[in-house]
Amino acid sequence: MVAGPGHADRCQTVANDRQNDGNHFNPPRCPVDKFDRQILALLRADARTSVSQIAREVNLSRSAVSERIHRLEQDGVIQGYHAHIAEPGNGAVKAFLELFYKDNRCAEYVQLMRAFSEIRRCCGISGETDMLVYVEAPSMERLSEIRGEIERYPGIQKIKTHMVVQEWAM
Repeated sequence: MVAGPGHADRCQTVANDRQNDGNHFNPPRCPVDKFDRQILALLRADARTSVSQIAREVNLSRSAVSERIHRLEQDGVIQGYHAHIAEPGNGAVKAFLELFYKDNRCAEYVQLMRAFSEIRRCCGISGETDMLVYVEAPSMERLSEIRGEIERYPGIQKIKTHMVVQEWAM
């Protein structure tokens, strides 16, 4: 089992290009290939999958898989490993909140959102909507409380709520 033809050469070329461009803040990056995509898919499905199991599934050596995972971590492709915690009662209510507000206050609102453990992600997006907020609350009542608190923030003009009715694993 090998890492794939020419893989190390391509990575070294990319690394050399990065070193020669005078930008020392960006780590060298190697293009993500089909083996990397397979490894990422397996880790996305279960981050606790062993290197040995991944190696068997993608038909590479354990050392090649370990090196690839390490490189993906160093390049920022893999940004961490997370536990998905079920809320008590296992009936989490999931929703996206579209926030519309005055002025450019993204950073300020993101800081305010950190007060809610139920808020999983905040995204500044293009278009009419200023921010998209993903919430996993233990109940509709709690979701309503969170929405009400956000509505009272200064500068908030409107909030649209979109309930998640079905999800698909990727």
